[in-house]
Parts: sequence; structure tokens; C-alpha cells
Amino acid sequence: MSEMPVRIEPISPKDVEDFCAALDSVARERLYLAAFEAPPIEQVRAFVETNLREGNPHVVARGGDRLLGWCDITRHRSPLRAHCGVLGMGVVAGHRGAGIGRALLGAALSAARVAGMLRVELEVRGSNTPAIALYERMGFRHEGRKLAACRFDGTTDDMLIMGLVWPEPGPARVAG
Repeated sequence: MSEMPVRIEPISPKDVEDFCAALDSVARERLYLAAFEAPPIEQVRAFVETNLREGNPHVVARGGDRLLGWCDITRHRSPLRAHCGVLGMGVVAGHRGAGIGRALLGAALSAARVAGMLRVELEVRGSNTPAIALYERMGFRHEGRKLAACRFDGTTDDMLIMGLVWPEPGPARVAG
């Protein structure tokens, strides 16, 4: 990997094609995401447009003119769970291990706090130890494990459930 300055910035409509290509690249590795290829471009465009319209955190990492990774946090639609968001992220092969994931995750989590989210949750394959370590370093806690929850290429893997909860702003509640 060549050393180039990396910029973390909010996604914009002009990023849709590059985001789709990066998503497809990571998905085709068959190791990290729930899909093995990106959805059709129009579906990706609709996802980005919804995130922008609804104020969901969605950031990208750019090195030169190349999109190197992304992190999005999609708010739950249910009023009961609207304080929660679901995290998705990826970094393109050849650019992992350089702090891009940490920078993306930090920027997205900051934006989630500003947007009023109190909880961010995710599922990660049990075999994805680098991602699990990153989430732990960023404050996520293990909340559960779905045994043999995914199967690919004749192999099963567990899915770990992790969450990050921030204290609710305002006066402390007193149980009584």
C-alpha cells in the first residue's frame, strides 16, 4: 500500500458509484459482509439518498481519487428503537491495518452522537478477529452470539452481537 493522505468525509451523491464498487470489492472477498456482491447500483443510490435525507451518519475514506472504505449507521425506523442505529462498514483490501477503519468508525460514531443516537449495534462474523478487536477498542461490548448463524463455502461461522451505549443526556434517573 502506498502512503497517501486519507480524508474522512461525509458521503455525497457523487460517491455512489465509488461506494458501490468498494462495497462490491469487499463483498466478493466472501469474508466480511452478509452479501457476496453489492446490490444493484440503483439500490445503493437509494440507500445513500435515504441516509442523506434522514441524517444517518455515512462517511467515506478517500485516498487521492479512490474510495478506500466506508462506515454507515442506519437509524431504526421503529419509534421504540429510534434512538438506536445499526453499523455497517468496510475497508478495501490493501488498505486495512493502516487506521482507516478506526478513523471511519470514530467519525461515524461522533456523527451518531450529534444525531441523538444513544445506542449503536452490529453483527460481526466470529472469525473476523481484526474487526472484533477494533469494535472492542472503540467501546463496543459483546452482547450475544448466534451459533452457526452463517454458512458459506461449506463452512459455518458464528455471528457476534455487539453494542455501544452512551449515557442518556439530561438529569440522572433515580430508581425508586
